[in-house]
Amino acid sequence: MSAPPSQPGDVQEAEPHGDAVARVAGERSEQERASPGIAALRLLNDEVVACRRCDRLVTWREQTAVDKRAAFADEDYWGRGVPGFGDPAAAVVLVGLAPAAHGANRTGRMFTGDRSGDFLYAALHRCGFANQPTSVRAGDGLALRDAYITAAVRCAPPANKPTTAERDTCRPFLERELALLVNARIAVALGAFAYGVLCTIGGVRPRPRFGHGAIAEVPAADGSAEPAPLGGISRIICSFHPSQQNTFTGRLTADMADTVLLDARRLANLPPG
Repeated sequence: MSAPPSQPGDVQEAEPHGDAVARVAGERSEQERASPGIAALRLLNDEVVACRRCDRLVTWREQTAVDKRAAFADEDYWGRGVPGFGDPAAAVVLVGLAPAAHGANRTGRMFTGDRSGDFLYAALHRCGFANQPTSVRAGDGLALRDAYITAAVRCAPPANKPTTAERDTCRPFLERELALLVNARIAVALGAFAYGVLCTIGGVRPRPRFGHGAIAEVPAADGSAEPAPLGGISRIICSFHPSQQNTFTGRLTADMADTVLLDARRLANLPPG
């Protein structure tokens, strides 16, 4: 199979499309040069972009980048692993399942370019986490404040269903990412899949039943020298995934999404948005 098409500015864009570590203008800031944490997050994102560990996922993401949806026939698809995106000083981390084949696998930015992203970013804007309500492509001016968005699996999976082995292979990326987001206090699990991964990493046992608005308490660090598995995250809030299956049927409404995000703000001790 041929390699996926390159995008303009390939090397720089592979540093999560220039703004995944809170760079709006795309230029390396003084803060970034001075902060080892941001530099480490950038290196992690580079690894995500370059990862080829799961043969099935690599084949699917690259073939999808060739067999484009008709509406995007003139676009160059990203077709790689998709890094996290947002504010590296975020207090709230949102974790989804995986990139959508014609969404983030096309644009290279989490929840960007599909209906799920349309719904999610509108909610983040209403609740004070995003500077604009829309997200159509990397470099469109979107910036997050106090929020960071990532996923349990970083490559688009066939039928949106990663295997258990693919989930477990990708999990160290999320573990390392959460450790680098040192100000994170609350995780929002966008769907049961992400909830299960977060509970596994955080050692949540017994695991409360998943349900929209349900909250799981993360065990505190045991006092050893090892860092807490979820860093400073003390609670996981559950949300139905903003998929079309949920939003078009009314299983997840705008009010329901706002309630979870506003709860996350409150529990993270953030001021009203």
